[in-house]
Amino acid sequence: MKQVFILLFLILVSLIPKDSQKMQKSFFEDFSSSKSKIFRYGSTGMPADFKYKMGISSPSESETKILSFKLNPDETAGPGKGPEIISKNFTHFGSYSARLKVPDVRDKQPNVGAVVGYFTYHEDEKEGLSEIDFEWLIADPRIIYVGTWTGKPGNLQRIGRIINLAEGKIIETISKVDYDGTPTPLTDFQNIPESIPAIKNYDASKQFYTYGFDWESEKIRWWMLHPETADTVVLWDYQGSQLGIPQHASKYRMNFWHTKDWAVEGNPNSLEKPEFPFELEVDWMGYKKK
Repeated sequence: MKQVFILLFLILVSLIPKDSQKMQKSFFEDFSSSKSKIFRYGSTGMPADFKYKMGISSPSESETKILSFKLNPDETAGPGKGPEIISKNFTHFGSYSARLKVPDVRDKQPNVGAVVGYFTYHEDEKEGLSEIDFEWLIADPRIIYVGTWTGKPGNLQRIGRIINLAEGKIIETISKVDYDGTPTPLTDFQNIPESIPAIKNYDASKQFYTYGFDWESEKIRWWMLHPETADTVVLWDYQGSQLGIPQHASKYRMNFWHTKDWAVEGNPNSLEKPEFPFELEVDWMGYKKK
C-alpha cells in the first residue's frame, strides 16, 4: 500500500508545472520602502551593493523615492548582467505602466552601449517565449523601441517599432523571424498610428515620463503620457493579427545592462563599455489585471 501512495505522489508531482504560475493581482509599487513585496532582485551579473537600491531619494526629484539601478563598469555585456527586478508572481493580460528617467550620458560618454528595458518576459518550455518590451538605448534618449518576441528558440517571432519621438518620426514598423531575420514592413491595422506628432524636446534622460502598454489577446497598445497635457500619446496600437502577440503569462521586469553589439539608430559607434556607474531612476511600476 505504501508503494501505491508513493507512486501516486510521484505522478501528481510530475503533473505540477516546473514553474508554478501563481498569478499577480493588480498593484501599484512606488518603491518607497527598501524592499518590495511584488518584485525580487534578479541580476545574473557580478554582485555589487551600489547596483540596486529601493526607497532612496531621487537625485532628480528630491521629494520622490525611487528604485535606483546603476551600471557596474566592471560588468560584462549581456541582458540580465546589470541590475534587474522580476515580479515574484506571473502577470498576464492587463494594463502596465511605469514612471522612469533614463540616465543622461552625453557629456560623459556619448557612445556608451547600454539598454534600459521595461518589459515582460518568460520562456515556457512548451509555449515558448512571452515578451513585451519598451527599450531605450541611452546613447540617444530621443528614440524608443517597442515590440514583442514570441515563439521558440531558432524560430523566434519579432514585431517591433522604432520611434524618434523628438522628431515625430516612425523609423520602422516591422516583423521578422529571429534576430538576424529579414524585416518585413507591417501595414494596415498592424501599423496604427501611421504617424506620431513630435513631442517637442522629448528626451527620456531629461525628466521622468510615464509609459505603459495594454496587453490583450488580440491586440497590444504601447503609449505614454504627454509631459505637458497628460494626454495619452499612442505609440503603437498593434491589432488585426495575432502574429507576435504573446498568449501565455509572463513575469514583469525592469533592467539596465551593457550591450556590445546593439547600437542605437544613427550611431553605429554606440557600443562602448560603460566607464561610469550611470543611474536609471524608476519612480513607480503598476499593473491592472484584466
